Amino acid sequence: MGEQPIYTTRAHVFQIDPNTKKNWVPASKQAVTVSYFYDSTRNSYRIISVDGSKVIINSTITPNMMFTKTSQKFGQWADSRANTVFGLGFASEQQLAKFAEKFQEVKDAAKLARDKSQEKGETMSNHSQIQLEETEPQLKETGRETPSSNQPSSINGTDDEKISHVGPEAAVLKSENELLKSAVEQSNTNAKKWETELQTLRENNARLVDALQESSANVESWKKQLTTCKDESDSLRTQIAELEAQCNEASQEKQRNAQLTVRVQELEAELQDKELELENLRKQAETIPQLMAECESITAKLQAAEMKNKELEGRVDGLQLDVEDSRQKQGQMKGELKKFMDMLDGKIDELHEFRQGLSRLGVEN
Repeated sequence: MGEQPIYTTRAHVFQIDPNTKKNWVPASKQAVTVSYFYDSTRNSYRIISVDGSKVIINSTITPNMMFTKTSQKFGQWADSRANTVFGLGFASEQQLAKFAEKFQEVKDAAKLARDKSQEKGETMSNHSQIQLEETEPQLKETGRETPSSNQPSSINGTDDEKISHVGPEAAVLKSENELLKSAVEQSNTNAKKWETELQTLRENNARLVDALQESSANVESWKKQLTTCKDESDSLRTQIAELEAQCNEASQEKQRNAQLTVRVQELEAELQDKELELENLRKQAETIPQLMAECESITAKLQAAEMKNKELEGRVDGLQLDVEDSRQKQGQMKGELKKFMDMLDGKIDELHEFRQGLSRLGVEN
């Protein structure tokens, strides 16, 4: 099947500065694809990332590797074979958590594969040793019995008797010799095969010992790198806190800017209204001379009206005096008219009585 991707995500890739071992150097200008690959033929796992035609990450996962979260969206791991430290910046905490979880799963799988490989090597070594131990007695026994089978029989008697006694035994011995020869050949073949496997196992053990020594030698450097990474993490956390504070201030400033923008728009609208009013006032100012002339004419008319008003007030005063006189005369006339009415009522009553008296006289007549 070859190598197949088992998990893919996107992140910004960084590498530690090889000179200072402190600063991060961007390996990609933008977020790129980062994938876990599994090689079924070698039973190994790798992290691979390609930016265009450039391979920026090619890291084989080993059980000794450790993925560290240095912030909410940033993680790193050290690769002793590549002699560098890789860092990944993600867009969210969920992507970082998923990548770290997958890293732990792959590391556990790599450890399990290594343990199985060691158990298989030990089993094959023990099996080879057992086969060799079983083969040596057979070889010794074969070497001890074969000469005796070829010796002539010590049975006393005539030649016919000797032939009659030796014939069947020789056939049996011959068949046993052939079986023993085939067993010896098979044992030799197996021994060569086991020697080859044993040599392979020894070479593998030597490689494992070298790798173990190399890992032991790299532990101190990894510890130093870990201490350095922790210091960098603390400084980065401080910087991140400062950046977050700056971001909060920037967001507040953005809100203020938005409010100021709205206020500026309102002021611009008010300014336009004021400009329209000013234009209207300018237009009205052009009519001021005409209004002044009209005002003067109105003032002259008003003065004439005031003079007429004064004359009318004099007339009104005279009319009021006439009215008072008329009222007094009217009061006198009302008194006289009342007297006249009273007299008329008396006369009417007298006439009414006189009419009643005439009516009575008419009835009587």
